[in-house]
Amino acid sequence: MLFHVVLLKPRADLSVEDRQRFLAAFDRAIRDVPTVRGVRVGTRVRHGAGYEAVAPDAADYLAIIEFDDVAGLQTYLRHPSHDELGRLFGTLLAGALVFDFQMSGAELIMEGLPEG
Repeated sequence: MLFHVVLLKPRADLSVEDRQRFLAAFDRAIRDVPTVRGVRVGTRVRHGAGYEAVAPDAADYLAIIEFDDVAGLQTYLRHPSHDELGRLFGTLLAGALVFDFQMSGAELIMEGLPEG
């Protein structure tokens, strides 16, 4: 599985109408593209952990979109429904970070560690 991980922070002055436009574009993109296998969306939780004090204030929301492979992700990124979402990203968000991860079990972490 390939996970498209998007951390995003809406602009502080975002209107209700603009929020609805963004959500509608996101909904179309994930529904119109047949290579999307799953979607999870969440909000940032702050609970007083030490790392919160040093973490950048870069995201209020998280979206994880699942694909079978890189080809499926590229189909999504090139789809006309995603084009609209991309345009809104540039105008309605204060910031966003996007990463793609090939998922496996915890043994994957051990492969990169030095022996000894």
